[in-house]
Amino acid sequence: MPPLAAELFDYELPPRLIAQTPVARRDESRLLVVHRAEHRLEHRTFRDLHEYLRSGDTLIRNNAAVLPARLHAQRPTGGQVECLLLHPLDDGLTWRCLVKPGRKLPVGATFGDPAGNYSATVTLRNDDGSVVVRFVIASGESVVALANRLGAVPLPPYIVRAGDGASAADRERYQTVYADRGQQVAVAAPTAGLHFTPELLATLAARGVNFADATLHVGLGTFKPITSETIEAHAIHRENYELPAATQRALFPPLPGRRIAIGTTAVRTIEDFLSHHAAPLPDERACFAEAGIFIFPPRLFRGVDALVTNFHQPRSTLLCLVSAFLAPGSTDGIVWLQEIYREAIAREYRFFSYGDAMLIL
Repeated sequence: MPPLAAELFDYELPPRLIAQTPVARRDESRLLVVHRAEHRLEHRTFRDLHEYLRSGDTLIRNNAAVLPARLHAQRPTGGQVECLLLHPLDDGLTWRCLVKPGRKLPVGATFGDPAGNYSATVTLRNDDGSVVVRFVIASGESVVALANRLGAVPLPPYIVRAGDGASAADRERYQTVYADRGQQVAVAAPTAGLHFTPELLATLAARGVNFADATLHVGLGTFKPITSETIEAHAIHRENYELPAATQRALFPPLPGRRIAIGTTAVRTIEDFLSHHAAPLPDERACFAEAGIFIFPPRLFRGVDALVTNFHQPRSTLLCLVSAFLAPGSTDGIVWLQEIYREAIAREYRFFSYGDAMLIL
């Protein structure tokens, strides 16, 4: 098969359809239901999700919590600094970060909080533009605790906020209701899960739907567009994940129902695990690994029978994954995805992180 041109995954989106705020209630977002076998679409509301699930189905969800990872600081000269925490290294006081203005923060540069809560030193510059930063915190608390006290939620670049950025409302809404606050490992929310409410989860549980959790450390690579001419030439980002023993078991027979992934991050975790393992790990061990899998047509899926996902950016790896899932084993999903997105735009669905959802059956 010849390489896939990146332009196949491009589309024109009116800026007004990029959701800047969430709907008033999480499950009031719209739901575009895709019936693959019948090549048919339905237009519903997310709270109707339970009508499409049945007893024995398992929802596999990413329970990673978003860290308020954006720290505002100053250099000794008074210049403003923005530091985005990516992930910890070594003892937890050294982190890989993105800093602005990067060119004014060489190795050895320092910055900190004007109130004296912490100071930080750039110790290394990486080829990818990130830096390694060593923190000294006056209170002796961890960097995670410091971020929870002083940091802001790192909203995607297409969500515009005045002033310093994310609001107090964003801290609550840019987080799933089932996020494990002990797993603050994401700098971007697994947004397909933002539509769930405690009430909807209770309705699904009463219906006999099962839940299984995974933890994928969602990074900024999820927003990186494909800039190469072909899909195959794109260097996919890598993300750490944890897959508990119970979730591993839910991927293998006997299966009481369908395996339904909540979001592309859950798909990436499941398919990466199954590409390396033909059975659950022995001794009830959790799997700790790094997902480097790139899913695009004509890939087949080993562990996902249905998918809940949002509407994704043009030329994104997430769009490639969804097009593959629409028609596993072929490239037919590329054209169909374009048709579905044209329909969603015509009906003025809301796009991206705070936007509406799709259910692909």
